Amino acid sequence: MIRRVLLAAIAAGLLVGVLISGIQSVTTTPIILHAEEYEGGGHQHSATLPGTNGFQPAVFDNSAATLVHRVEDGAPVMGEEEGWAPADGLERTLYTTLANILVATGFSLLVVAGMVLSGKPVSVGTGVLWGAAGFVVFTLAPGLGLPPELPGTMAAELGARQQWWVFVAVGAALGLGLLVFTDKLYWKAAGVLAMVIPHVVGAPNPEAIGGAVPPELAGHFVAASIVVSAISWVLIGGFSAAFYRRLG
Repeated sequence: MIRRVLLAAIAAGLLVGVLISGIQSVTTTPIILHAEEYEGGGHQHSATLPGTNGFQPAVFDNSAATLVHRVEDGAPVMGEEEGWAPADGLERTLYTTLANILVATGFSLLVVAGMVLSGKPVSVGTGVLWGAAGFVVFTLAPGLGLPPELPGTMAAELGARQQWWVFVAVGAALGLGLLVFTDKLYWKAAGVLAMVIPHVVGAPNPEAIGGAVPPELAGHFVAASIVVSAISWVLIGGFSAAFYRRLG
């Protein structure tokens, strides 16, 4: 049984990782590359401000609602040094594909294990439903407070964001489980509460907002990322169930 679960997850992860990498190459990757040009100071926003020759990316203090500073032409918005990153082209594509395969394999393992442990017959339709649940838990629920971010956008401290992401994902998983697998009304109410509490607490916000990336580009990236994630989860659920049945 364990061997069957592992093989199904690996096969589904390999296939989904390659497919999603291809989808990303024509959806989210071009947006990221465009945003990196703004991050490096090579572009400016197309809008202009009164009394200026061109728009300069601004940073605002949330608490005081005042302008903190304006980035001069050619100066990067963030003062931190950039870490290592794969070179553009084939190297970047290979690393991205490898990362997608590893992530898809891990999520496929969760989906297959969940279907088996539920004790219900495994079918492609059931797998798609499990994939939809994964999308809600790992993308939709966290995205309500922490939407996907482009390079060059300002964000809260990484540790705080990671903690809240885990908090909301666990709450969403627990809530969905109670809603689907319990019959008592009070358990279902507890499930709804588990899903809502992280959002009542609220996601961590940066002390200032702004950056070098135009908001239109950031909004396009958020929409594209969520759609690609939904496709990925549907494929993970469907292929995981299909391979599990095939190996049986």
